Amino acid sequence: MLLRILGTAAGGGIPQWNCACPGCTGARHHPSRRRLHDGLALQPADSGAWFLANATPDIAEQLESHPGLRPDAGQERTPVVRIVLTDAELDHTLGLLRLREASRIDIWCTEPVRKALTTRLALNEVLAPYTTLNWYDLPLAGAEHPAEMGGLDVSAIPLSAKRPRYAADEPAHPAWSTALKISDRATGKTALYASALATWNDRLDDEIADADCVLIDGTFLTDDEPYRTGFSQRTASAMGHLPIEGPHGTALRLQGSGGQILYTHLNNSNPLVDPDDPAHERLAGLGLGVAADRMVVSL
Repeated sequence: MLLRILGTAAGGGIPQWNCACPGCTGARHHPSRRRLHDGLALQPADSGAWFLANATPDIAEQLESHPGLRPDAGQERTPVVRIVLTDAELDHTLGLLRLREASRIDIWCTEPVRKALTTRLALNEVLAPYTTLNWYDLPLAGAEHPAEMGGLDVSAIPLSAKRPRYAADEPAHPAWSTALKISDRATGKTALYASALATWNDRLDDEIADADCVLIDGTFLTDDEPYRTGFSQRTASAMGHLPIEGPHGTALRLQGSGGQILYTHLNNSNPLVDPDDPAHERLAGLGLGVAADRMVVSL
């Protein structure tokens, strides 16, 4: 199984168009520090077919950045795009509009996510003149039958009832935001993709212990980062993202995990967007790393 990392930035990307913080300014002066919106492409070991985990506003550039995701030789167009969604946030779904040139888009997601996208954003009606959307249920982990996607089995681990702002008045549901458990049937390898993490639960501990690779929420380095940098008046955890460092940070929970652990979904205020920041060495000392755009992980 190949995990092609399409992007590693939180909302707005790095640099963000309306921001001159140190992270954004550094990315403007050093193009290697630029990060596209967090996203992932998956390819089973026994198939050339690929699937997307989320569809970001940067989707066209992201697909073009990986030769393996471009149309095959002798094929003028990519006819079908297959996507599994972790949530209904705009940063993870606006790319669906950009993919309207496909003859068909197959989408796997949980029930509240589908409802938000089809009623609040009216994607079926907006995209009907351009392409066909096929919706499939994304089963929760532990269900008898996970979603079969090529040679992959994919299921969702509920993480949070946090709704997108445009659907803030929708009913509560534990699967508004989920992690993806991805298993390759040919190799038995498993990956876990959790780009937003508001709380920690015992199920997550078990899944991380069993995973060969974990891509996990690294939005903020410390809990006070949002208000210390002027980004927000709230803490990281109050915004729905567990911080990396600190007594309740995810780094302490993740150190010593058997698989490869990579942080993704970095906010522009996060010191980790600077490759020379000492935080990289501290994480490396715990056996943890930071994902990079266009990185490929082979499992």
